[in-house]
Amino acid sequence: MASALAAEPGGLRGDVVKREVRAAAVVVAAIAAVGALAGVAWAFLAPAEQFLVVEPDRGSALTGESMHRFDALAIFVLIGVVAGVLTAAGSWRRRRVRGPILLTGILIGSLAGAFLTKVVGEAVAEQLHTRPKHPAVHTIVEFAPSVEGWAALIAQPLAAAVVVLLLTALSTSDDLGTGEYLPFGGNRPEPVVLAPPQYGSAISYGPYPGSNAGTQFTPRDPVVPFDAPGAESETR
Repeated sequence: MASALAAEPGGLRGDVVKREVRAAAVVVAAIAAVGALAGVAWAFLAPAEQFLVVEPDRGSALTGESMHRFDALAIFVLIGVVAGVLTAAGSWRRRRVRGPILLTGILIGSLAGAFLTKVVGEAVAEQLHTRPKHPAVHTIVEFAPSVEGWAALIAQPLAAAVVVLLLTALSTSDDLGTGEYLPFGGNRPEPVVLAPPQYGSAISYGPYPGSNAGTQFTPRDPVVPFDAPGAESETR
């Protein structure tokens, strides 16, 4: 007996779509909040750049201090990767809303979170590393760290997308464990049993030679009884 599935897609279910949209909105807000907290952490971790005031309103970077600009950027990228991995894994725990809508929410939230990490982090860093407006000559002042360039913002959404891709590939169920076989609440196809045709044979058994159809088989040659060796001598 063979079986097959009738793959007839059902219509969209509004309640499922609304549920997934609400869940995606919550995910966006949660990831954005995590990004703001990550910005505060970055402000405390990123090193400031020190300058020596050589003339009024002019300074020169001390030896090795210019490397802190790269350090601040590297710390920002690492924090974004960690935040992207953790938020994507946490969002994937919401089993019933897994799908393209949740993925969209994760990506939008990760991009917004990276932006808030930059804005909040630079604002907090300015408060931590304040400097006078007109410092005296031969004094050392600190410049707050900053994130140069916008390319660093894609680290968090990229890490989140890779995590979701790996979790999707490792999933053992076609519906990702949501209970909805098709995206956006499509109906699950019902199994249909297909019975194979009856087996037949092309071999036909006709009448044997020397007999008519429907009559008892009669051999052409008379049957001669077989005498075992030595039977003739015993008779004699």
